[in-house]
Amino acid sequence: MEQGYKQSPLGPIPDNWEVRKLGEVCAFLRTNTLSRNQLNDVNGDIHNIHYGDVLVKYPSIIDVQKQSIPFINSEDYKESMIDFIEDGDIVLADTAEDETVGKACEIANIGSEKILSGLHTMLIRPQKGLFFPCFLGYQVNSVSYRKQLQALIQGIKVCSLGKQAIANTYFAVPPLPEQQRIVSVLSLWDTAISKQTALIEKLTLRKRGLMQQLLTGRKRLKGFEGEWKKYAIKSFAKEVSIRNTDNKDYVVLSCTKYDGLVPSLEYFGKQIYSNDLSTYKVVPKNHFAYATNHIEEGSIGYQANSNNGLISPMYTVFETDKEKVDDTYLFAVLKSHHLIYLYQAMMEGSINRRGGLRWDSFSTIKVNLPSLEEQKAISGFLQRSDKEIEIQKQKLATLQEQKKGLMQVLLTGKKRVNKF
Repeated sequence: MEQGYKQSPLGPIPDNWEVRKLGEVCAFLRTNTLSRNQLNDVNGDIHNIHYGDVLVKYPSIIDVQKQSIPFINSEDYKESMIDFIEDGDIVLADTAEDETVGKACEIANIGSEKILSGLHTMLIRPQKGLFFPCFLGYQVNSVSYRKQLQALIQGIKVCSLGKQAIANTYFAVPPLPEQQRIVSVLSLWDTAISKQTALIEKLTLRKRGLMQQLLTGRKRLKGFEGEWKKYAIKSFAKEVSIRNTDNKDYVVLSCTKYDGLVPSLEYFGKQIYSNDLSTYKVVPKNHFAYATNHIEEGSIGYQANSNNGLISPMYTVFETDKEKVDDTYLFAVLKSHHLIYLYQAMMEGSINRRGGLRWDSFSTIKVNLPSLEEQKAISGFLQRSDKEIEIQKQKLATLQEQKKGLMQVLLTGKKRVNKF
């Protein structure tokens, strides 16, 4: 044992640290079961934290004055909902579709706001004076603590955690002055992450504004003139239907609202397919695919990878005439808000809504096309914007990994913050 450390249920920790069981130093308060459709993002008197937001939206620390928290619809609020959240409380998501279950947030800077903890959450209140603000929020999201949770998960399709199991988990507790120093270090990374996230959002909004102007011809790149013409999609594209008759195990693709076609393993963390891959359609390189039954949600993508991919038979696949249209330009047009609204209108007006937007109808959609040279110039400009955003996303990922590494060593005592 290294000098200055002692053995504990969590492994070696500093001599002046303690190991505490959550159930001994925290109380579990009441939550509600309000569904997402009983909440709104516009107005109300009382906020409600939904487990889905804990899992995918909120960081380890929720600053109430900076984060957007939904309101309860006035008609759905009951007087019996009385366990309002206080500063320092932990909201933990006890249900998820995967091993993200157990993600938790500490609530800070509530002020005069009234907030409840909602569906599939646990509201955990620590003893006063035991933790420096935000320390527990970082600790319950640390790698070492989440390893404990992995062994406690119940269920297969839906993962859940029980209250008693959570109560029996352990974490290391340094003296309050050291907790404060640890929080000070980690909050620096949180600030940097927040600023980097805001920069990415700003660049993304700027790109959307440029797209709106460039893809409609309101703004022209230098050197290009002349009128644009409207063309029906069928004048430069044709449907392609290639079944996976060899039942080859190609990469299975999924179509996302914003990114288009991506490997489902990358997006969902698992391959999404039925047992019979022969029913799937092949999406060759430089081909498009859209979700026949729900394209109005923006589910259209472009296969730019070098290898063939597979897509659900519920998708329509098509290719374009490369002498008439630049695929990168067309993909941007097809993902634009104007076209998505058009998809919605066509789907709503369909006699047989369940039949979806089939190729015969989809191919009649008309799009504005400049010359092929201008299309390529516009797509090149947008790709440079994408590259700039991607660089900033990589910087964000680096900051997040740095913070993760710091949490691992600081919250276990492997590295000490003696002064700050």
